[in-house]
Amino acid sequence: MRISETILAGALFVLGCQSAVWAQEPQAQRGLVPPLPIPGIALPEPEDGAVGEPAPLAGGRAIAPAPSGPAAHTALPLAPFTSARDALKAWMRDSTAGDQAGAVRALEFAASRGHLAAQFKLGRVYASGDGVPVNDLKAFEYFSKIADENADEMPGTSDARIVASAFVALGGYFLDGIKGSYVKPNADRAFDMFHYAASYFGDPDGQYNLARLYMNGTGAPRNPRQAARWMKLAAEKGHAPARAVFGDLLLRGGDGVPRHPVMGLMWLALAREGADATREGWIVERYDAAFGAANAADRTAALALVERQHLAGRGGRR
Repeated sequence: MRISETILAGALFVLGCQSAVWAQEPQAQRGLVPPLPIPGIALPEPEDGAVGEPAPLAGGRAIAPAPSGPAAHTALPLAPFTSARDALKAWMRDSTAGDQAGAVRALEFAASRGHLAAQFKLGRVYASGDGVPVNDLKAFEYFSKIADENADEMPGTSDARIVASAFVALGGYFLDGIKGSYVKPNADRAFDMFHYAASYFGDPDGQYNLARLYMNGTGAPRNPRQAARWMKLAAEKGHAPARAVFGDLLLRGGDGVPRHPVMGLMWLALAREGADATREGWIVERYDAAFGAANAADRTAALALVERQHLAGRGGRR
């Protein structure tokens, strides 16, 4: 058997092996229970137009008092739509026509009627400033409402994917905080948000972000093996940044993670294929550097594994 064939055979064995300690380590000790209620305020209800009312919890305790001053939540006037569905049609029409104010009014109405996708879209709109001034506190409050009211959504549904994304967005806000608001940096809460999205919903963005926390020792003790485990789960679902980082971990090895250059190159190659070059240029750079430094036999074996992954359906995505 040639050397390259020997390397490839060994890589295939590792690919199918399920006994590696770092890959089988149990989940973090925090259980699969929803995190504590997330600070936020209720969205205005169309019946009375109330703005900034505290969201009630069991026992009558509010999640948090409504903020005051410039950061307070003030909704646009609610348009006279007949239903959330009618409002969403108007949103699509106004968005296509370039009427951002009308599109946001339509989303506000659908969100106030409990439409989950509209609430999430509004969170994204205010986070990015898509047709409205950037308002991270409003975005945080929409994501909070989604997470607080839908934490037990059945995993695997389209609604569950929205809820998981809301938890991930909240994790980002808790990491950095929101300047001038009651949302302060809190690494423990960020860990809880990412961990719940990663473990209960199996969300690859949550798994990737949770792995990063374990790598850096943020919100939890540094644990490279746990980081590799979560990064691998996200990589197997096609998450390009996770594939790149996991590949790099295998290239370097150490800290309880076995070094396997061929597998590392394979994951970097898969990451390169799925990367957005305009936003994820670092993946392209890491791929170029790794393949440039690798020997010919490792490159050949890695590319053969990439081809096998293509044939098997993109990396055994679950």
